[in-house]
Amino acid sequence: MAKATPASSSPVSPLRIGLIGFGTVGSAVARILSESALSGLELTMIANRDVARKRVEWVSSSVHWTENVDELLAPEAPADLVVELVGGLEPAGEWVRRALTAGKSVVTANKKLIAFHGPELEALAREHSCQLLFGAAVAGGIPVIPGIEHGLSGDRITRVEGILNGTCNFILSAMESGAEYATVLADAQRRGYAEADPSEDVCGWDARAKLAILMRLAMRIHVAPETIEARPITAVSAVDFAYAAELDCTIRQIARAEQTGVGVAAVVGPMLVPRRSPLAWSTGTENMVVTTGQFGGEVVFSGHGAGGHPTAVAVVSDLVNLAHGLGRAPGAFRAEPVSVEPEVPHYIRFLVRDRPGIVAAIAQALAAEGINLNAILQKPGCCAESLPFVVTVEPCRASALRRAVEAIAQMDFLLEPPLEMQIVEK
Repeated sequence: MAKATPASSSPVSPLRIGLIGFGTVGSAVARILSESALSGLELTMIANRDVARKRVEWVSSSVHWTENVDELLAPEAPADLVVELVGGLEPAGEWVRRALTAGKSVVTANKKLIAFHGPELEALAREHSCQLLFGAAVAGGIPVIPGIEHGLSGDRITRVEGILNGTCNFILSAMESGAEYATVLADAQRRGYAEADPSEDVCGWDARAKLAILMRLAMRIHVAPETIEARPITAVSAVDFAYAAELDCTIRQIARAEQTGVGVAAVVGPMLVPRRSPLAWSTGTENMVVTTGQFGGEVVFSGHGAGGHPTAVAVVSDLVNLAHGLGRAPGAFRAEPVSVEPEVPHYIRFLVRDRPGIVAAIAQALAAEGINLNAILQKPGCCAESLPFVVTVEPCRASALRRAVEAIAQMDFLLEPPLEMQIVEK
């Protein structure tokens, strides 16, 4: 029997890549493309400010450097595909729209742009027969987005929760040893894990943008990111970790979203996490996402989500997929508000000037909102003039607890506002 002869084919021209942004992630993407000789991909243009300072010898001399993004986006530019790694809503949004309108596919790690304008940009890509890929927008190098879109597409995801911000995870996991927030934040800034203004991370805004993306992809629900409650980690103290340990818990910034029978719940903030939960295992700058499916149960994605190289791996993986004709096929989703407050247990830490009747006054304020005490924790040996103690309460709505805490905050024995955190149930 004669052997079949492979059909001859003409060589396929590689996708020419125009890279906007040569910072930490952009330079890592260029390094991978320059050193890995990936089939079907060719870096041809780099746009960045001050290219004379940014230019490096290890990028091929054939690559054209420019400080003018318009030059890279021009129809005649030698770039079939645009990689946007500048971040932020503008001017990155304008650049992405121009590329898509010109029929050029776009790969981005810009979580804010995708969270706030993803549906609009996906529609623009479909209209102009190109692709918008953003596998690096959540959890950096962990393949969460392709894992959800392809590996879990046959399931009905009812809950998504995780640790989505490496800066906060570094700070909180470092505080477990007894260090205070300000000390650990300063260390994170020295290491380059936290910005000079860390608000985007520590206030939860970064994590809620990523949660909004995951909700759209996993749960097929689009919510405006700003409607997701985000609570800061700034008030968490070393004493909270000591009390959390007594409850066999630790503290992490958790982003959670859930579809219930009556609506959608979503929140970001510091929470007590049981030691037995996978969410307690993530330390340093690691990220973790846990999905819960109606049929497949829990799936855990974990790894080093932050940093230039892990994020660059996700960006280049999107490029490889495009080179092999493996784009996205966005599914249908519905716009829905965050409308549900699940009833969950809470931890409340008080710092008081001790006197008789404090616990009774707190219990009365909680009872006025229909909230039951569960436990009272007080470490021995603390100064009566500055006494920290903790109350845990049975499952209740966050709004009811907030009203009770606001009433307690007016009482004259308090030295600072109470700190309340949800307790993750597993």
